Amino acid sequence: MERVRSNVPPRLDRLDWSRWHARVIVALGITWILDGLEASLVANLGPALEDPRTLGLRAAQVGLASSAYLVGQVAGALVFGRLTDSYGRKRLFLVTLGLYLGATAASGAAPSFAAFLVLRFFAGAGIGGEYSAINSAIDELVPARLRGRVDLAINGSYWIGVGAGALLTLFLLDPARVPVALGWRFAFGLGAVLGLVILFVRREVPESPRWLLLHGRVDEADDTMTAIERAAGQGERERPAPVELHVTGAASLRRLVETLVRHKRRALLGVVLMLSQAFLYNAIFFSYGLVLHAFDGVAPDRVGLYMLPFATGNFAGPLVLGRLFDHWGRRAMIPATYAISGALLALTGVAFALGWLDATTQTLSWCAVFFFASAAASSAYLTVSELFGVDVRGMVIAIFYSCGTLAGAAAPLLFGRFVDSNDRWKLLEGYVIAAALMLAAAAVARVYGVASEGRSLEELSA
Repeated sequence: MERVRSNVPPRLDRLDWSRWHARVIVALGITWILDGLEASLVANLGPALEDPRTLGLRAAQVGLASSAYLVGQVAGALVFGRLTDSYGRKRLFLVTLGLYLGATAASGAAPSFAAFLVLRFFAGAGIGGEYSAINSAIDELVPARLRGRVDLAINGSYWIGVGAGALLTLFLLDPARVPVALGWRFAFGLGAVLGLVILFVRREVPESPRWLLLHGRVDEADDTMTAIERAAGQGERERPAPVELHVTGAASLRRLVETLVRHKRRALLGVVLMLSQAFLYNAIFFSYGLVLHAFDGVAPDRVGLYMLPFATGNFAGPLVLGRLFDHWGRRAMIPATYAISGALLALTGVAFALGWLDATTQTLSWCAVFFFASAAASSAYLTVSELFGVDVRGMVIAIFYSCGTLAGAAAPLLFGRFVDSNDRWKLLEGYVIAAALMLAAAAVARVYGVASEGRSLEELSA
């Protein structure tokens, strides 16, 4: 196996935060905003899509459409995860975003439920592919000492998209402003417009220097690093000592399996964290509008009002708690956020089943739960991204993300049926399952967690 010596990794890690970092984060982090927008549109549009003047769906069909989107994310993550390890992070940025744009724009023109289902699958495939390429690139470009807080803030930006989707539906689902038959179609079209703008911004994002080194392109990696330092205004510094790296290229499937078996504790940690948070989020979020409408009588065009504070609490969690993941460490904060959110969800579920909550207090209770759950979910993506080497990072993210999403894909359909039953105690069963998964994940994280704060990716994967 060929070895090279390069000072590119320590040069990346020593950079101070700059406007260049902010621009890259905006260009790449838009993925989470787009995913949040898509999820919010479907969650808020749920009651409207049941109207005979739109697609005339049942609650279970709305849940099935959400599940199709999530299954598409799995397929996209696995396919594009492999491609990003083989062909680079940058090339996949435009392909995955382009697929999302086409499918989500077409979703708004779907003539039937069958067509809508297929298009939701392909929109999900585009977003799923984004997660592999972009989580890899962000961790490879962000300085080690800031990786925790930056990753959590970026993943938390999902809820900016959720809030934007809620605001859009407040206007577009108001029959006094937009005809009922057209409002839901316009909502998907506006999501595609936002993605189109970002398509042009992404062309300026460089290839990951760490990926270039992995493929033996040492001179190109050094040139790219020099350009990054110049863009960040930090080029005039003494060069740090080089580190020795292996030139492996993209990992074969055999080497990927060997890596997961060799690091089975890390693999178990990643799977459990991803699975538990995915089920929790998909269970609550995709049934949010349906629950408020069925049990609290909230009109479809007013669901967005209740989604806004929920989105705010979710965004605030990673933003406020993110610094503690770098300061107190992963082994303290990951178990804490999973355990607190699980316990709060169980209590909220009991209060809901007993009829103690109305639409307002239900929303406030969920805000408290997801202040912690949002930080927990964001830390799951951070964990699976930073604990494995550059050669397998894209595929590892894809595999763990897919495991979580497949488990979570059943949640919208399950909860859609619970809502159709009009039985609060049935919904409580679902809430208890989600809470139990979060508490179990907290225990696993406490036992198998890795103190990765402040350590370079090369040190962690050695």
